[in-house]
Amino acid sequence: MAFSEFRPLHEKSLLEYIKATPSLSSKIGDKYDDLKIKEVGDGNLNFVYIVVGTSGSFVIKQALPYIRCIGESWPMTKERAYFEAVALKEEGGLCPQHVPEVYHFDRTMSLIGMRYLEPPHIILRKGLIAGIEYPLLAEHMSEFMARTLFFTSLLYRSTTEHKRAVAEFCGNVELCRLTEQVVFSDPYKVSQYNRWTSPYLDHDAEAVREDNILKLEVAELKSKFCERSQALIHGDLHTGSVMVTRDSTQVIDPEFAFYGPMGFDIGAFIGNLILAFFAQDGHADQGNDRKAYKEWILKTIEDTWNLFHQKFTRLWDEHKDGFGEAYLPAIYNNPELLKLVQEKYMKGLLEDTLGFGAAKMIRRIVGVAHVEDFESIGEASVRADCERRALELGKTLLKKRREFQTISDVISAIRHVQS
Repeated sequence: MAFSEFRPLHEKSLLEYIKATPSLSSKIGDKYDDLKIKEVGDGNLNFVYIVVGTSGSFVIKQALPYIRCIGESWPMTKERAYFEAVALKEEGGLCPQHVPEVYHFDRTMSLIGMRYLEPPHIILRKGLIAGIEYPLLAEHMSEFMARTLFFTSLLYRSTTEHKRAVAEFCGNVELCRLTEQVVFSDPYKVSQYNRWTSPYLDHDAEAVREDNILKLEVAELKSKFCERSQALIHGDLHTGSVMVTRDSTQVIDPEFAFYGPMGFDIGAFIGNLILAFFAQDGHADQGNDRKAYKEWILKTIEDTWNLFHQKFTRLWDEHKDGFGEAYLPAIYNNPELLKLVQEKYMKGLLEDTLGFGAAKMIRRIVGVAHVEDFESIGEASVRADCERRALELGKTLLKKRREFQTISDVISAIRHVQS
């Protein structure tokens, strides 16, 4: 549809937009009499519409020129929709079974049309709150992360190809700066946007702001986030960016995508699983103490890393003689040397995963945007107890991330804080 300038759509104007856009109208068989349009965006940034007819369906996502959960007082570039569309197509090409297909993109309108993930798909975070087990979650997420991170890194690409891709995503600077602020800066200083479960966590929030060692370590992570263009990362891979059924796992909302450190994605996902673990006591009741479910979460955390490690190194082995220029075959074609290189690389990646995951955990407890896992716990004192344990673990992981040799060591640390 030929809009010459941006304007937010509502249900009526969206219908006219669909009628004038063949790539969308064809998905519903050009039938409009029974069409149902519903706005369902419950995130922090965008409008999201579900469009369903008897002959088909899709989702429309439109970026606003401000942060929706804050309002027009916090402006935000609409260009994030462009980077989201590019990332969806790139990730979808690498892992189509776990990324919804893009049907349409309109840069002027900052609008994406994509596959509707029909019920029983729900947001993973909501499933974790409800205590639902997803037996294929670790398998699917490790596959998504291994493929999207490996194939967009210098382990697979030439430096020329890599730098071209890095340059493209450098334009997503505003979303990167938002992450820099809310993850690596605001929780460690007095900020008008910070909040926590007061008065129960007043001392805990102050302790974060006064912890010099914590500040030294988070500064190192911020530097790595800003400076290391390791692979195309989703940039916001928490449990609210994944939709699931027992058989399907779909990664959505990569509007924060850019070329950054791989551990930021892996850490975001694992860190949010850890938050879900510590929230379970707040959702327990007489009928379900959630103990068995907490064990399932711990197993999922361990399986996610171990499966990722296996799949990532397998891809590396399969393509070790390819065009990737990080470790040239002429130098690293010795099996013993390659094994040493891989061990060092994966050790560093685990450290990054724990550090970034911990930073994401801390910001969800004393920063601007919290998680429903905790927020849905009605009794404030109970919620604060759950958050305090998660915060304690987050600080430990961030400051001592180099001391953890395996993911099993992390599971032990979680159990120790919980006990």
